[in-house]
Amino acid sequence: MTEQNKKLNIAQEVEKAKDCLKSADLLSTHNQYADAVSRLYYYVYHSVRALLLSRGLEPRTHEGLLRLLGMHFIKPEILDPSFSHCFARLMKYRGEADYNPSYIFTEADYSEFKEEATELHNKVIEFLKKDNLL
Repeated sequence: MTEQNKKLNIAQEVEKAKDCLKSADLLSTHNQYADAVSRLYYYVYHSVRALLLSRGLEPRTHEGLLRLLGMHFIKPEILDPSFSHCFARLMKYRGEADYNPSYIFTEADYSEFKEEATELHNKVIEFLKKDNLL
C-alpha cells in the first residue's frame, strides 16, 4: 500500500464512519434504538479500521480488528483500554441488536453508547491528524 493509497483508504473509512453516525442518529430520532446501536457499532468499526490502516494493518474479521487494536494501540498505551472495551461492548450489542429481537435498547442506552463511541472516534481523528494522515 502506497502512502497516497493509505491516506485515501483512511479518508474513506472516516467518511464511512461519519455516515454510520448519521444513520444511527436518524434511526434514534424514530425510536429505532436497536438499529441505531447497530449503526453506532459500525461508526466505531470504521473509525478503528482507519486507525489500523495508519499502521498498514488490514484485519479480515471483526474479532481481528479488536485484537489488532489491542496489540498495536492499547498494549503500547497509545490509547486508553476503555476504547477497546467500548468497541468490544458495541460489538456484543450489535449482535444483540441484529439477532435477538427480545433484547430492548432504550434512548438512554443509545445516548451512553454514542458518547463513548464519539470519544473513541474523536481520539482516532486526533491521532490520524497528528500523523498527517488526514
